[in-house]
Amino acid sequence: MKSVSDKITTARSAKAVSVIIARPETIERLKNNDLPKKDVLSVARVAGIQAAKKTFEHIPYCHPIPIDFVEINFDVQTDRVLVSAEVGATWKTGVEMEALCASSITALTIYDMLKPVDKDMEIVSTKLVSKRGGKSDFTEVLPSGFKAAVLVTSDGTHQGTRQDKSGKIIQEKLKEYGVQPLYEILPDEKDLICAKLLKWCEEGVRLILTTGGTGLGPRDVTVEATRQIMEREIPGIMEAGRAYGQARTPYAMLSRGLAAQKGNTIIINLPGSSNGVRETLNAIFPSVLHAYPMMGGGGH
Repeated sequence: MKSVSDKITTARSAKAVSVIIARPETIERLKNNDLPKKDVLSVARVAGIQAAKKTFEHIPYCHPIPIDFVEINFDVQTDRVLVSAEVGATWKTGVEMEALCASSITALTIYDMLKPVDKDMEIVSTKLVSKRGGKSDFTEVLPSGFKAAVLVTSDGTHQGTRQDKSGKIIQEKLKEYGVQPLYEILPDEKDLICAKLLKWCEEGVRLILTTGGTGLGPRDVTVEATRQIMEREIPGIMEAGRAYGQARTPYAMLSRGLAAQKGNTIIINLPGSSNGVRETLNAIFPSVLHAYPMMGGGGH
């Protein structure tokens, strides 16, 4: 079963429709509740709700999902019944299969309860008609000529006694968005870090991602350097990063990284560890890129 542990939790929904065709006289008896098995639609609705909740028990690669709601509706026409099933959850993976199972089982239950009076029924289709949620709903188009930079702050890496892994991870993430970032390694010296951040801001770099210097060590000064030059803090960015990390390691609470705005530039302090960087990037991308149309006056 595919791991979804790196995915973010978002509100998700899906809607599926199944169509069952029957003789007009059968549909009329259904409307009048004139059938050997009474309350067909009520029973079918319950069956569909139960099916949505138990999808993972029947479809091998589906995950158990904490479903928030299931809604089953019927459109009873002259010669058919349209079953629509909508499922919602706030979770890491979508609910398409839950909606499809709900509509399918609802239709099958109708079939089962009508078959004593109609041997020619047919379930002619089951299809997904809509889905929402997940990172695909939060894609952003970067401004033309967008410039980004990666700053590694580490005495050991600057001296060549330690290999940089975290900065490379950030570079790869930015390349996914078509951005080839500037890249530099500095020692843990506050004045040098301040000067580099200011220089990049003046040169029109729109996004600066730092790695290192966010902990509690005596030489961890990247946060202080960022705070010294920033104009406004953006606390939600690192709140999201730490919350995501805390669900995976209790040490995430020890990161002091902040996110800030300096003119048209956003500066984000990522942890020094490669796992911390990867997790924070998973938490904040691509949603963080929505900051740029907001800074341009576009709002939410």
